[in-house]
Amino acid sequence: MPDIPTPRPRPAASPVAGPLALELLVHGVAGAAPEELLGDPRTVRVTGDSTAAVFRRGDDADAEAHPERYTGRPVPEVYCWSRLTSGNGARALWLLLLPFMVVNLAHWARPPAPTGSAGAVRAYGVLVRVVALSLTVLLIAAACEVSLDLFAWQCAGSPHCAASRSWLAVLSPERGGWWSQPGRRLALGALVPAGLTWLLWYLSNRTWSAYEAQPPPPTAPDPDEAEEDAQGGAPALGRPGFWYGRRIVARLRAAHTAAGLLTVAAAVAVPTLRHDAHAAGSGLPAGPGRIAQALLVAGGAVVLWVVCRRGRSESRADRRVDRAVVTWLPGCALAVLAAVLCYACWSRPGWTSTGRLPGDLVFGWLALAQGGCVLALSAVALYLHRRGTGGVLHGLGGPAVAMLACALGGVMSAGVAQRVGDWLGETGTPAPGAGAGAVASTSAGAGALAGPPVLLSWQAAVLPPLLLVLLLAACWFAGRGARVRRVTALRVAAEYPGALPDRARSRRIAGARAAAALTDSAPWFIGAVSTVTLVLGAGAVAGAWLSGRVPGEAARHATPVLEDAARGAQDAGSWLVGFGFVLFVTLGRRAYKDASARRTIGILWDVGTFWPRAAHPFAPPCYAERAVPDLTWRMTTWTERTGGRLVLSGHSQGSVLAAAAVWQLPPQVRRRVALLTYGSPLARLYGRWFPAYFGPGPLAALHREVECWRNLWRATDPIGGPVLEAGERDVDRGPLADPVAYGRTALHPLPAPVLGHSDYQADPAFAAERAALLARLVRADRPAGAEEPADEELSRGTGAAEGPPRTAG
Repeated sequence: MPDIPTPRPRPAASPVAGPLALELLVHGVAGAAPEELLGDPRTVRVTGDSTAAVFRRGDDADAEAHPERYTGRPVPEVYCWSRLTSGNGARALWLLLLPFMVVNLAHWARPPAPTGSAGAVRAYGVLVRVVALSLTVLLIAAACEVSLDLFAWQCAGSPHCAASRSWLAVLSPERGGWWSQPGRRLALGALVPAGLTWLLWYLSNRTWSAYEAQPPPPTAPDPDEAEEDAQGGAPALGRPGFWYGRRIVARLRAAHTAAGLLTVAAAVAVPTLRHDAHAAGSGLPAGPGRIAQALLVAGGAVVLWVVCRRGRSESRADRRVDRAVVTWLPGCALAVLAAVLCYACWSRPGWTSTGRLPGDLVFGWLALAQGGCVLALSAVALYLHRRGTGGVLHGLGGPAVAMLACALGGVMSAGVAQRVGDWLGETGTPAPGAGAGAVASTSAGAGALAGPPVLLSWQAAVLPPLLLVLLLAACWFAGRGARVRRVTALRVAAEYPGALPDRARSRRIAGARAAAALTDSAPWFIGAVSTVTLVLGAGAVAGAWLSGRVPGEAARHATPVLEDAARGAQDAGSWLVGFGFVLFVTLGRRAYKDASARRTIGILWDVGTFWPRAAHPFAPPCYAERAVPDLTWRMTTWTERTGGRLVLSGHSQGSVLAAAAVWQLPPQVRRRVALLTYGSPLARLYGRWFPAYFGPGPLAALHREVECWRNLWRATDPIGGPVLEAGERDVDRGPLADPVAYGRTALHPLPAPVLGHSDYQADPAFAAERAALLARLVRADRPAGAEEPADEELSRGTGAAEGPPRTAG
């Protein structure tokens, strides 16, 4: 049997008797097991389930029944929420939904809204939702490109391509079977993108039931009794309906599902209608085709209206669901798709499929629409920024994030089409000088496939220049970091009185500080990437439309240098796009099998899925819609039941959850709660990128509502930092010494490590600040006129008798 550590003797009761104290720890990203967080192998689950729960040490399970045992120390608890984002391997496959998650972040990255700018805020939300809708259409259009164009239209219609793939032989025109006609092949191929749309709807509906559709805790105000205007001046994260997105997600899910089904219907209808318009004897009158066109246009208009019509309702917990939209919109779109498929299956003798599937210009129009929306979004963001304050990139953080989402969607779509085109094109004769992954010329021979749309090759060709810009920017930031490291190393030893200077030690500490400071340069790096992506994307659309050929062929008669550069960029870009997509799939498969890889990928979701799904319903679900009510409910019920004091202790991402939970507390509960944050990205990350919700104004308001708040930070921490501006730094304590000792000392005979973002609870400042917060809560809770205890008695009554539990980041 394993050795069980002997329990430490309990300290003698302090002469100062006070109410029971509780420390509720909230871990950060990639949180460890409760046994590690509490520093005890024997833990019990106090409340919760297998997904998220509150744990205690086994010895503390009955703390409320014996408060006299805990006069000199708080009862430690930990809220474990890591399984909300990385509980199983299937969730790692959400990497494929990364563009949806990124565009959802753009909604929350808008500048603060000054008084009288409600129209601009609404316009910002509408534009982000339109960009999100375009990404859904892009994904389904890419699936249609592979299934309908490359397989059903080109490969199945080519004797050379179909002959080498027995599973496509039944569709070959040489067989003359029922499925050999192009319209019927398209109808069969449409099942793949339609199935993908259904899968997205299913995943969104399942997570909606587990997250957004969960009712708010009973402590929240009743929306039937609270007027919406009464909450107008409250901080956004303190509004009753902020973490209850049931209505908007259901509405957007219906619209995006309908958009996906209508995209599939359009991909089948366009070539069918074009054939019927130019060929006699199709056997059908013109009426059905015109009805199909009208239904598609009307369906698209309705989807766009639903997306633009309504945003989030945060002032109250809106329990309604738009039943007509949620039920009828996807159902009607499915009926339109079924009618179009039946129309395409009508016998059309003599119809053959040559070249590319008509309608491939949709990728170009989508790129133009996305670029136009991003530019309009930038104009609105600049308007809000000029009228208010806060935000990175002069208020353009949201548009930059939206541009990155569009770029990710384009790269992933192009990667799928290019790799499938390369695979299918092996049986054909490639176009002269086309290169790997390029679009083959239709004159290259009877056995050659036309390949994916030309624009996808141009989008692949702009990747090498973009990576070159990224490399140059990375080198510049690395050089800047090296200069900061050299300057910092000269003064590190002087910060430790009595220490003997050690050049290697100083460089190591200075290197950690310089690396941590690079986080503050990330906005400009992302801004540069977004700008270059927008310019290169516009150039790719122009080149594809003006030339009608792949980059290598378009530069055939140019100077030798330009021709070689175009061919090299085209070939390298094609392989880079394919490699990127394969890398995504590989990471997803590895995460499904490897727990350590799954945990690493889960960190991405811990940061990216904190925000509710306000723009894209197919994005990974918001775990905070479960975690924040959990914390609010636990703090409210415990303080009301025991009358005790509570320190909410949050590390890293856990500090963001803690702040959001405190905002949701009723005022009478908030007075009994102290907030202790460490390694916190509240201001350094969230305050800069999401200033409307975590900017200087909201955080200062939180400080006024929670007087007992302390924040610990280190200069070597790349994530955490101060949470308030210089004039209100009484909350912040730092930078803490890291390492705690420069060289070998009597207290530290071995070299002290540079901790950076981890192990804040091992610092002596942690226990001291926790004791001070509990002491302040005692003063705040003491009846008027009662004798004030001495400071040393308060310290004895709230000190830490045992070593603090460990923190896993």
